[in-house]
Amino acid sequence: MKKISLLLLLGISFFSFSQENIGYQEPPKEILNLADAPSTPRIRMSDNAENIVFLYANNYKSIETLSEKEMRLGGLRINPKTNINSRQSYYNDIKVRIGRKGIESTVTGLPAKGRFANFSWSPDQQKMAFTNTTTTGVELWIIDINAKKAKKLTSATLNANMGRPFSWFKDSNSLLVKFISKERKELIDTKTSIPSGPTISVNQKGKKAQNRTYQDLLKNKTDEHNFEQLALSELQKVDLEGNKSSWMKDDMYRNVSFSPDGNYIMITIIQKPFSYLVPYYRFPAKTNIYDTNANLITTTLEVPLIEDLPKGFMAVRKGKRNLSWRRDKPSTIFWAEALDEGNPENEVPYRDEVFELEAPFNGKAKSLIKTIGRFSTINWGNNNAAIAEDYWWNTRNTKSYFFNPSKSSIKPITIYDRNYQDRYSDPGSFVTKRNEYGQYTLEIVDNNVFLIGDGYSKKGKFPFVDKLNLKTQKTSRLYQSKLTDKVESIVTSLDMKKGEIIVGIESKSEFPNYFVRNIKKKSTPITPLTTFENPFKSLQNIYKKVIKYKREDGLELSGTLYLPSNYEKGKKYPMIMWAYPREFKDKSSAGQSTSSSNEFTYPWYGSPIYWVTRGYVVLDDASFPIVGEGKEEPNDTFIKQLVGNAKAAIDAVDELGYIDRNKVAVGGHSYGAFMTANLLSHSNLFAAGIARSGAYNRTLTPFGFQSEERNYWEAPEVYYNMSPFMHADKMKTPLLLIHGEADNNSGTYPLQSERYFNALKGLGAPVRLVMLPKESHGYRAKESIMHMLWEQDQWLEKHVKNRKTN
Repeated sequence: MKKISLLLLLGISFFSFSQENIGYQEPPKEILNLADAPSTPRIRMSDNAENIVFLYANNYKSIETLSEKEMRLGGLRINPKTNINSRQSYYNDIKVRIGRKGIESTVTGLPAKGRFANFSWSPDQQKMAFTNTTTTGVELWIIDINAKKAKKLTSATLNANMGRPFSWFKDSNSLLVKFISKERKELIDTKTSIPSGPTISVNQKGKKAQNRTYQDLLKNKTDEHNFEQLALSELQKVDLEGNKSSWMKDDMYRNVSFSPDGNYIMITIIQKPFSYLVPYYRFPAKTNIYDTNANLITTTLEVPLIEDLPKGFMAVRKGKRNLSWRRDKPSTIFWAEALDEGNPENEVPYRDEVFELEAPFNGKAKSLIKTIGRFSTINWGNNNAAIAEDYWWNTRNTKSYFFNPSKSSIKPITIYDRNYQDRYSDPGSFVTKRNEYGQYTLEIVDNNVFLIGDGYSKKGKFPFVDKLNLKTQKTSRLYQSKLTDKVESIVTSLDMKKGEIIVGIESKSEFPNYFVRNIKKKSTPITPLTTFENPFKSLQNIYKKVIKYKREDGLELSGTLYLPSNYEKGKKYPMIMWAYPREFKDKSSAGQSTSSSNEFTYPWYGSPIYWVTRGYVVLDDASFPIVGEGKEEPNDTFIKQLVGNAKAAIDAVDELGYIDRNKVAVGGHSYGAFMTANLLSHSNLFAAGIARSGAYNRTLTPFGFQSEERNYWEAPEVYYNMSPFMHADKMKTPLLLIHGEADNNSGTYPLQSERYFNALKGLGAPVRLVMLPKESHGYRAKESIMHMLWEQDQWLEKHVKNRKTN
């Protein structure tokens, strides 16, 4: 492996501190073999499951790829040379299978060493478009599915800086494509440019602008210039022979959406002024509707700069929002408008009202429905049937309304009114089917709609298909899985009249595969669609079980327990516990488990499961609910509940006789890292901790974090008590801090780990800080990930397995 210098800040002991300059390392062979196992392809399946496209990719990027030039502007990360997201994931091979019993075949005509992304079926599902990123830019390609042949349509001049740069026309014979503007001005290098003056931000009217701590924002006029140049695109129409014709002049095009009948195109265009406080999707924007010849029909929405929303997670802007096409109509738009001025503190009987407007969009908008909570979405059916959904975060409530979109005078019927965190009572998702416009709408058979649910319960996961009668609102069960030695998941419906659904089936040792199941002909054997092999053979025989236990206050908890691959009965082993805290408003939902002992054991790069091969017991996905019922907020008792969750977990595994409780480590990523630092500060339960990409000083995120809605000035004691940085003097337990130096997640900027390390170092705590070059909140480069695994293994071996105890 290529060795590249990596800066490692190290606090070796209570009395000495130094820096190490070492190259990237690899973990022990047992871990390396699992981490470097070949990946299974992703699939894109036609609606009838007859044709499948298999997409192959490497597990990881290289540090060389991550080191390509990157500009961070307005919440985007852009490679200015290739004009695509600098963190884009790519596939490197494509195969096609025709027919459910066909043979997987290589697609011919693909470029060597391709980097493929942005896959999209044509409306007739006979072709698939995608992009290929070269060293100089992004090309447009298509695959003829039946011919299994790929063809390049354009040179490397697409502008993919804001996502997929093309949309299919309805006839499946041409595409509307974003190209780099010919008027683009030269980009300015921020490191060498000479400022013309200071950067000044003003709040002239004294408005409150309580925004999260977004990253990668614009910082100055140079950033504004570069953002505008990279956002500028020219829209051109490209046919399947690669012929191009100019469609619309240059502008900062954000979203492009065709009407279901293909006769109109809705386009959102970014406007000025830009902002230094919020990402690009909150910049001013204008939404126009055009015909297919690029003639402007109407400007349907103009949104100002959004810097000053009311406080609260349920706050929204005034005016039209969620503007979209009605899927069951040829060309009708719909949207929601707040009835509480977008302010959740205003008490009103209805929060939102939904309107629609038919083409040519010059009449009066029609009111469709009012929702008690904040409008979320509509499952469109037909002229007489649709189902709207809302939610309210503060109460964790969601409602589903059956209504007649043609007769607003008919009062909507609330068919579901529930706590969306209550997984055991989840009725499932409505089944949809492609209609004559190629849009997914409710599958309605004899006035019945259908739902597919996960089927979580105290006994396990048993997914189901239900039928809901829209007239009587009565539900009947059509199918429920009875598998007890495996886990079944219902992926989608193929045809409810025929009773065909697609399911995924897996077990502890069997990799998930897809099958066609007929729920009407239950005696008919399931038909396999894929036959993926298990790439992790060394884990297939390890002991795995979901254990359930109780917290001191009686709250039910759970976790997935793994025993070492070399387990010997009666022997005590070190343990790694990995977790992520989650907030709830009721104990009933907090005590539910959605894990299964029969799920496939999949060791992704951030998983602790690798260490079963190194002689550790692993408790993964341990329950860490933080509950605040009624008017009490979860975080009011965060530390007490956090420690209670940890103690209950250790007690439970200790009572089973598997572990030496003096040799237990705890770890987590992001909010799990925050959890880890707090547990080490406020308990003596652990021998060591691993905290990756966390936030440790909540005063640096003063306008809310995670599920905390209050700002620092409203609840200073909560922010103080929950900040490990404020309690660094209590830390005596070895802590490994790992952070991507290019972290772009809100609140977890690298400064959090750097300052926390400095505090711990200054107070004599045993701590090690590893900054991973070029890495974001999640890690991508093979070199980084292998080194991370090596660091974790070294830390656990030294401070946990070989810990000296009295």
